[in-house]
Amino acid sequence: MAGSSGGSETSVSGELKEAEEAMEGPRIAFYGGKWASTIPLVLFILWAIFQSGVLGIGDTNGLVIGALLATIIGMFFAKGSWKTYANTIFEGMTQRVAATAIVAWLWAGMFSATMQTGEFVDGLIYAADTLGVGAVTFPAATFVLAALLATGIGTGYGTTVAFVTLFFPAGVLVGANPVLLFGAILSGAVFGDNLAPVSDTTIVSAVTQDSDIGGVVASRFKYAIIAAIPAFILFLIVGSMMPSADLTGTAPLEGTAPGLLHLISMGIVIYTAIRGRHIVEAISWGLIAAIVFNLVFGLSSVSDIVALQVTEASAWTALPFVVVADSAGVGGSLLNGAVGFFPLIVLTLLIVAMARIMIEGGGFQAMQDILLNSVATGVRSAETTMVVGTAAINGMITINTAAEIAISPYIARIGEKFNINGYRRANILDANTAALGYIFPWAGGVLVGYQAMIGILEPEYGSVMVIEPVSVVPFVFHGWLLVIVFLIAAITGFGREYISDRKSEEVSRV
Repeated sequence: MAGSSGGSETSVSGELKEAEEAMEGPRIAFYGGKWASTIPLVLFILWAIFQSGVLGIGDTNGLVIGALLATIIGMFFAKGSWKTYANTIFEGMTQRVAATAIVAWLWAGMFSATMQTGEFVDGLIYAADTLGVGAVTFPAATFVLAALLATGIGTGYGTTVAFVTLFFPAGVLVGANPVLLFGAILSGAVFGDNLAPVSDTTIVSAVTQDSDIGGVVASRFKYAIIAAIPAFILFLIVGSMMPSADLTGTAPLEGTAPGLLHLISMGIVIYTAIRGRHIVEAISWGLIAAIVFNLVFGLSSVSDIVALQVTEASAWTALPFVVVADSAGVGGSLLNGAVGFFPLIVLTLLIVAMARIMIEGGGFQAMQDILLNSVATGVRSAETTMVVGTAAINGMITINTAAEIAISPYIARIGEKFNINGYRRANILDANTAALGYIFPWAGGVLVGYQAMIGILEPEYGSVMVIEPVSVVPFVFHGWLLVIVFLIAAITGFGREYISDRKSEEVSRV
C-alpha cells in the first residue's frame, strides 16, 4: 500500500470483491440520499485543509480529532438504527489494506531508528563528503536512491520512513534545503510504489484490470521514466536556488565511516524482498543485521536498542538492557522507532472507516455513475475521466491502495465500455493513486514521513528537522510530473492501447 507490499494477489482479493459488491447498491440509508454518505470524508478533508493549509499545523493528532468528529457527525445523517453505521466503522477498520500499512510502518520505524542509533547518519555524511555530494546535488541523489530502494522492496511508505530517518538528517546537515529534500524522498517513494513488481499498488492495478503483473510493469516503465528524468533535473536546478536550513543550535556531526556498515543491512532488506519474501520478513532480517552490526562493532550499546529503565540500582541492573534513570519506563530505538507512528495508525483506521461508510452508503457509486454516464462520452474523455477520477478519490481516501481497490471496478467498467486495454487501465489507475498518495498534506505517504520527523528526528536534532506537510506539496516533482504525463497521454493518445492490440497473460487470483 503505498506500496506496503510483499503481498500477493490474495491480500486484496477479498476487499476487491467487497468493492465490486458495493456497486450493486447502498447498504446504509442516509437522510439526503447517497451523497450524504460522503459527509464524514468531506468534513475530514475540510478540517485537514483548514488545519494544514490555513493554520499551517501538520500535527497528526489534530487530524485524528478531525476524523473522529467527522465520523460522529456523519452518524446523525444515517437513517434508522445506528447499528449498521457503527458496524461499518468496524468493517472498515479491520480491512487488511490498513493493517498491512500499519505493520510496514512499525517494522520500518524500528529498522530505521536502530540504524540511526548505529551511526548510519554519520556514515552518510562521511560518504557525501568523500564523494563530493554537496548541498546542491544531495536532493537529486536522494531521489534516485529512494526510487531504487522503493522499487526493490516494494514499499513506498517503508522507503519514506527509512530515508526521512537516515538520509534526511544527513542531507540537512550537509546543507541541503530540508523542504526540497523531503520532496525528493517522497518523489522516490512515488517512483518505486508505481513501478515495483511486488508493490501492493502494482498488484492491485494489475489484478483488478485483468492484466499480468509483468506486462503491466513493462508497459508503465516509459511513463515513469518520462516523469523521472525532468524530476531529477528539477531537483538539481531548484537545489542550487533554495537556501540551507538554519542549523544554529544544532550540534554538528563529524562524518565517520563505521556507520556505513548498515548499507549491508539495507542491502539485506532489498535482496530478501527481491527474492519474493514478505516485506515484514525482509525488514526483520535487516533489523537483525543492524542489531548485530551495532553490538559487534560497538556502534551502540544494548540499552540504546532496548532499555528497561529503573530508578534504583539492583542485581537486575547488571543486565545490559536494565539501566538506572530518573524515572521508570522503557526506551531504546525499537520503541522509539515504533511509537512515533501510533497517531498515524489511528488516523489510518479512521480514514478507511470513513471510506467504507461512503462506499456502503452509495456516495462512491453516485460519484462514479456521474463520471461514467455524463463525462466519459468518448475514448479521450474516458481516459481523462479515469485520471481525474482516481485523483479525486485518492484525495478523499488517502491510503493509496485502499483508493485503488475502491475505484478499480469503475475504471474497469469505463475502460471496457471504450475497449481500452487492461494494461492501459492499470497504468492510469496506479500512477495517479501512487503519485497523489505522496502529495496531499493529509495523505498517508506524507504523514508517515512527518511522523518519522517528529517521533524520531526532533528529539535528536531539534525542530530544524521537522517540515510541515503543506510546505512540501509543490516539491514532490516526480508525483506531479507523473500525473501530468498521464493527463497528456489521455488527451493526446500517447501509449493508448485497445483490447484488440494485445492480450494479457492469464491473471492468477490464487
